[in-house]
Amino acid sequence: MRPLSELERAAREALAFLMAQEDVEEAEVFVSCNGILHARLNYTSHIPSNGVEEPKSIENFGIGVQAVFRAGEGEVRRVGFGSEPSDLGPEGVRSALEKARRGAVADPEFVSLPRPTGEERRLRDYHDPRVMDLADADLVDAGWRVVRAGLRAFRSAEALAALGRSPEELALILGGDVTLLQERVAFCSSAMPEVQTDESTLIMSFITAMVESEGGKGSGYDATTHLERFTGEAGREAAENAVRAMGGVRVPGGTYRVVLGRQAVMDILENLVLPGLSLGTFYAAATPFVGQLGKQVASPRFTLVDDGAAPGLAGSKGITCEGLPTGRTELIRDGVLVGLLCNWYESQRILRDPRAREKLGVDPQEWRHALVPRNGFRFARGGGRHFDAQPGIYPTNVLIPGDVESREDLLRLVGDGLYIGRIWYTYPVNGLRAGDFTATVIGDSFVIRDGRLAEPIKPNTLRINDNVRRVLQGVLGVTRQARPTLVWAADEIVYAPEIAVESLELQSIAEYMESAY
Repeated sequence: MRPLSELERAAREALAFLMAQEDVEEAEVFVSCNGILHARLNYTSHIPSNGVEEPKSIENFGIGVQAVFRAGEGEVRRVGFGSEPSDLGPEGVRSALEKARRGAVADPEFVSLPRPTGEERRLRDYHDPRVMDLADADLVDAGWRVVRAGLRAFRSAEALAALGRSPEELALILGGDVTLLQERVAFCSSAMPEVQTDESTLIMSFITAMVESEGGKGSGYDATTHLERFTGEAGREAAENAVRAMGGVRVPGGTYRVVLGRQAVMDILENLVLPGLSLGTFYAAATPFVGQLGKQVASPRFTLVDDGAAPGLAGSKGITCEGLPTGRTELIRDGVLVGLLCNWYESQRILRDPRAREKLGVDPQEWRHALVPRNGFRFARGGGRHFDAQPGIYPTNVLIPGDVESREDLLRLVGDGLYIGRIWYTYPVNGLRAGDFTATVIGDSFVIRDGRLAEPIKPNTLRINDNVRRVLQGVLGVTRQARPTLVWAADEIVYAPEIAVESLELQSIAEYMESAY
């Protein structure tokens, strides 16, 4: 990793060069260095395997420049962005500026580069220096922590021992990865000329375990910021869930009361709810919540928060990639839509949009408190804050406060229904604005009978077909306990609880598989 002092110096010198150019009216500089380290995990008891495979890393660094070019006589000012990889010196800055100049366009909706919002930075020195200087052996060891935890769980499982079979006959599988992110950035601009820096680290693990001979499949997740807190818990969780899911049964399609498990909650939020709470989606009038700011959009039992400056949480950052402080944004409070995820560009654009009241449902000038730009990040390529990306709108730590003490209490609340633990291919149909969506139930799911978990549900035999607004309005209860649940190829972390929902429409699928195999 490039030292932070080098990034800071490069940003300062680049801004001085840019502001010395006659045609540059405003400019901002974003310098970043990212390390992405992976340990692929693959253990199979019936096929020769290495357990930890492919420890590897990718590092990139470079400089990004956004410039506002002065308007000549009879012209309008133009805005351009350019970047240069692997060169933080004068030639790299010149190259990035020339790309910005060549690609500059007149943007009638552009107001200015980011300005201070009046909020103060809350988070500093929160990264793990050990992860920043990670030794190769530590990456391999992190992978083995997960594998060993999973194997211990398999070995101690009484249900497996009762089958009286060898590991080879059981066909035990542990697969997934451990990923570590190292992020260093420096930012400055003509509006905020003092260089700001930020360093963050993130350790994530996503594991699938199987008892293949018995059709058992389970998942495990973990995320933290410091290596000493990484225990391999995801391996144990996945193995125990796989054992619990052995001997799954089919259930008929229909409308059920359900408990959504943590991964299912995360997937619905990430693919449907959070995109719909982005200010850019409101500007495009493409959200399921169009015109609903300040109105009831969910059950009074449902609250949703994004907090990018929460100490100790895995998705926290000190500043955004626009040089602005991160912070807490209430999105839904007791079922009422009260805030949106914003970056600077969109927050300024909506204030001048003649159709803003129609899109938001309120006058944006009177709701500025709901449109604070705390979520402008340059996330890309499955992790990291990248110099060659422009700021989009992304969540950080997604929180859902609850008041139900335990899963058992939630199950009793449902009575009879289904526990939906893991889904995939969750996506909107008929466009995001309609709110209709589908997803396939692929594991960690059970029948709920008399307020208790009963038979496991066979993976890949149910599909959800419902509407996200109806799901949110049907929330019956949310557990107090939440755990970090990973979003695939993303920096944000959903601290997901379990949620009981009044009804969910499910369709039975893949019946032909029963006779085909």
